[in-house]
Amino acid sequence: MHSLTHRRDFLKSAASAAAAGLLAAGPLGSAPLSANQKDSAVKSQDDLPIVDTHEHLWDLTKFNLPWTQDLPELKKSFVTKDYLAATAGLNVVKSVYMEVDVEPTQQVQEADYVIDLCQRNDNPMVGAVISGRPATEEFRAYILKYKDSPYIKGVRQVLHGPSNQAGFCLDRQFVKSVQLLGELGMSFDLCLRSGELADGEKLVAQCPRTRFIVDHCGNMDVTVTDKKLRQVWMDGMKALAQHDNVVCKISGIIVTAKKDWKAADLEPNMRFSMETFGPDRRMFAGDWPVCTLRASYQQWVNALKEIVRGMNMSLADQKKLFHDNAVKFYGLKDKNYRPA
Repeated sequence: MHSLTHRRDFLKSAASAAAAGLLAAGPLGSAPLSANQKDSAVKSQDDLPIVDTHEHLWDLTKFNLPWTQDLPELKKSFVTKDYLAATAGLNVVKSVYMEVDVEPTQQVQEADYVIDLCQRNDNPMVGAVISGRPATEEFRAYILKYKDSPYIKGVRQVLHGPSNQAGFCLDRQFVKSVQLLGELGMSFDLCLRSGELADGEKLVAQCPRTRFIVDHCGNMDVTVTDKKLRQVWMDGMKALAQHDNVVCKISGIIVTAKKDWKAADLEPNMRFSMETFGPDRRMFAGDWPVCTLRASYQQWVNALKEIVRGMNMSLADQKKLFHDNAVKFYGLKDKNYRPA
């Protein structure tokens, strides 16, 4: 499968294989860490506190997710109790919800659902990136509903869907809406085909006041060996990294691995992404439950920890990756929650 394949098409094949065998206000770095967040007791990888910047949840009794229709492994509800079970023992102290591409008519309902979770102390969620359609004129009125919410941190629209052609994010109205996010102190997630990262860079260049997150290491399939395709991806990642208002989520690509994957299969993409964005602009993301098409949450965390050990990454930089950078980027506050 080459790198421009629609990620959800891959998810379908991964699910089949599994079934067969298996804003913070202000610029980046502006929010200081509290005494609790500094957590001076971290002495080893096992002590690392984790902020999951990509927590998916969906309750199919409340929301319609058309994209799950052909994904039997994911066509069921994944709710808070399931997430807590999946992350048990891993010291996930905070999480940021990531939108799940609900039907547009349910976007407000989705936002209300996650705001409620953020307000409760029975789960780690303290912020949310909600769904939105920046290319529509209605987007402004929609997002202004949340301009004073301490929980709504940003917006995402998945841009690699079959209905979104290359260059879609450069539509005039789209750019205007993403600029508005910057004015509101919110961020925008770039979830693009790996060969179209240059479009993302053009969007970033037009929105200097908006903070951006590159999802899933730029969506390059770990099994791709074609040098030209990989070079296009690497060039796109380097171009995005030249902008100080862009960070990268270290996540997602595990679903492109073979079902008998090992950490070494993920390492080239992960290492390149982490080195390109540097110690202060990379953040861990779980991508649960999508990651379960190839790995449990714990297997994914352990694989990344193995990779960073192989990179000889200092414990301080590992803490930035797994915790500190996310707290700063999103301006995450503490709440009365402690992981089991």
